[in-house]
Amino acid sequence: MKAVCVVGSSDSGKTTLVERLVPALNGRGETATVKSIHHDVRVDEEGKDTYRHSKAGAGRVVGVTPERRFSFSDVEDKLDALAETLDDLADDGYDYAVVEGGRDTTLPKIGVGETGARNVVMNDGDEAETQELVDVVENAPRHETLGSLVRRVEESVDSPRAGAVATFTGRVREENLEDARTTRLEYEKYDDVADDRMDAIRDDIESREGVYEVEMYHETGVVRAEEDAVHVVVLAGHRAEAFSAVEDAINRLKGEVPIFKKEVTEDGEFWVHDRP
Repeated sequence: MKAVCVVGSSDSGKTTLVERLVPALNGRGETATVKSIHHDVRVDEEGKDTYRHSKAGAGRVVGVTPERRFSFSDVEDKLDALAETLDDLADDGYDYAVVEGGRDTTLPKIGVGETGARNVVMNDGDEAETQELVDVVENAPRHETLGSLVRRVEESVDSPRAGAVATFTGRVREENLEDARTTRLEYEKYDDVADDRMDAIRDDIESREGVYEVEMYHETGVVRAEEDAVHVVVLAGHRAEAFSAVEDAINRLKGEVPIFKKEVTEDGEFWVHDRP
């Protein structure tokens, strides 16, 4: 999934830009929007059943009507809630997500007027042609989850012949036996080289007898302790073929793809490849 934010001051025209961008993206895939709101909005009226469910302690309440579905939950951190929402959209198979607001996120941003935001990849987006806006979205980094990768391989034309889906997830370990606690990892990659090598690894493993689809994804930027950093998913005829392919794919990804890792601990930070 590709995700971007549209940012700017109140009444700057953000919603108008979103209204222009969404139909253009819909011609290319499934599109979702997220509205970042600065004040509380209630969708559960006091006394209604959904309100009572929430007050009883439900972490999330979902209402299903004959025409639509809605959900709400209490959030402690708005950025964490937005990240969780994007993960949910990726899991559900959306190709694009357009966030109105989200100035403090790390997502690429289209600015409308003064933004005061980082990672603005296009200024004065309200003056851009629609195709220019679409290009910004298409150039955004992929946002994938284990669920979105599993969904993709299961949609393969070879799915009826497959009896196994095997996965590997690598996550950031907080506690190490000898070192200080890790708070986060920061990943950097040579984009074109890394992507080309991952494609080559995938093609090589998919050429094996009984292996139908391989998906690999590695996060870049900051990944905090206990968060996922890398996924490998394999669709295969049988479990032995799937397990072997997953093991080879992650070993080759770690050994052959130029992705560099800085480890940040309670005592300091260091590039892992520079450490003796």
